[in-house]
Amino acid sequence: MPGPFPDAQTRFPLKLPDGSRHPGTVFLKPVLDHPRITVGEYSYASSATPPEDWAARLAPYLFPTSSERLQIGRFCQIADGAVFITASANHRCDGISTYPFAVFDGGFDDDRPSLPGPGKDTVVGNDVWIGRDARILPGAQLGDGVIVGAGAVVTGCVAPYTVVGGNPARPIRRRFDEAEVARLQAVAWWNWPIELILAHEAAICGADLSRLEQVRPA
Repeated sequence: MPGPFPDAQTRFPLKLPDGSRHPGTVFLKPVLDHPRITVGEYSYASSATPPEDWAARLAPYLFPTSSERLQIGRFCQIADGAVFITASANHRCDGISTYPFAVFDGGFDDDRPSLPGPGKDTVVGNDVWIGRDARILPGAQLGDGVIVGAGAVVTGCVAPYTVVGGNPARPIRRRFDEAEVARLQAVAWWNWPIELILAHEAAICGADLSRLEQVRPA
């Protein structure tokens, strides 16, 4: 029988056979302390070289003073090396030079012409799997259940339950048809209490959608 599922506030949720905790896998919600990042419960990231600052590892260009946000849903899975390149990493590219002169003389708050305007938020839905070394570019919108292949470079909107890969990332296949996707998003299992999720693990991981519709909370 499986042991108790770790509490959502557990920093190191992965227990090894010797009873120790794997230092390179973290639930993100309890380890992130950044005013521009929100993340749902049970979403985790892994790294072969665990950082001191997970926010800086995942979103190195998202600063406390940035205008944009990074939003990550519940039960997401982020592999080693995946990085969110948020809008504050952008340079102007509509003129003669892309050089950010204002960066080097403290002109961030002066509405300087060498700086781009505010960028869009980056939004990741629920139950999204982001593969190793993927790059999620500024303003990307990843729907629920998306799978991002290793090394992919993702921009724009990715429809729910779509598998994408490559550079630039392109749809490889849909995991379910449109009608099934609508039913899955109505079920929204990721919002259930964790005890109910675990009780129906086989249906969730085995795609027994009818069973999930029968047992979902009112």
